[in-house]
Amino acid sequence: MAMEGASSFPTWEEIELSESYLVCCMFQEAATLSSSIIEQLIEKNGKTNEDNCELGDMLESAAMILVQSYKELGRTSEILKQLKMLFGSATAIPAQVFLTGVCLQIPDGPSAEVQEILAEFLMKWRYVDGKYYNVASMEEFSNQISLGVDKYLEIIELYVITFLGRILGNLDLAISWVEKFPLPEEKRQDLLRQLHSMNTLKLVSSSQSSALPLQIDECTTDSTSLIEEKSCNGTANILEHRDRSKGENTMKQSILEFPRRRTPLWWFRTVTLKFGSSRLVLSNGSIFLGFLAALVYYTVRRKQASLWSVLKRQASSTKKALVDFWQLAFSYQVNPLAAVQPLPPVTRGSR
Repeated sequence: MAMEGASSFPTWEEIELSESYLVCCMFQEAATLSSSIIEQLIEKNGKTNEDNCELGDMLESAAMILVQSYKELGRTSEILKQLKMLFGSATAIPAQVFLTGVCLQIPDGPSAEVQEILAEFLMKWRYVDGKYYNVASMEEFSNQISLGVDKYLEIIELYVITFLGRILGNLDLAISWVEKFPLPEEKRQDLLRQLHSMNTLKLVSSSQSSALPLQIDECTTDSTSLIEEKSCNGTANILEHRDRSKGENTMKQSILEFPRRRTPLWWFRTVTLKFGSSRLVLSNGSIFLGFLAALVYYTVRRKQASLWSVLKRQASSTKKALVDFWQLAFSYQVNPLAAVQPLPPVTRGSR
């Protein structure tokens, strides 16, 4: 029997399996398995009030997987209700899990259920010797016997400043709650300072919003009287200025219509050519540009022909000069034995 009970006790492997479901986007399986693990842990250890660190770590891990699974399933409005049902009370929920669940559920909108669970969690702790102790741990299961001051005050700030002050907008209730609730005096003054600042801003904004309709009414009255005065004074001048305004309007109209009546420049005039059923519209500018391009092309071609003829004449004369030089060089005959033949003797008689 003992072996059977030990074998059915949840292990870290099961918690890791539920975490694997969460990582693999199997959110429903992760939520189901983590809920089962929490139920088994509480069932097996519900009668003991020992501060078991390993049990607390397992409960916190399984509960955090459950919270994340509900978030991914779009069931954030059920997080606190499900946690309270599994743990039996709000104070038995691990503090970090409770804080995460509240932060996820508050954006869905204010609800009496969230306010009730927050108030229940905060009311069942007492500050003793630098720690908050769960006064309900002796009556019901709670592995969370003590709670650090920082974590507890963080939950208080979430309830007072965020939920009561910002979401519900009930600053009077928040200030009254802080003044009556047993808190460290330094933290109490800090919370009251924040709440009074929020209340001042609220009063200033409300006074500005209430003064705005009065300003609108005053402006409307002043503008109405001004219009009436102007209309009375202007009635006498209507006939006087009518002819003048007509002349001015005629002049303005003629000035405005002048660009429309103005004949377009020669460059932008168009010539329409008809080829059967088709029409071709050409502007004078495009025709001029085409003629200019043809002229440039003709000039280049003509110059190219004359340049080619000059080059041909130069090549022909160079070729002729080379041929003449070649013929001249090889037409002169030289005796190859002249260098080795002796000179003829000189006779005396020749003197």
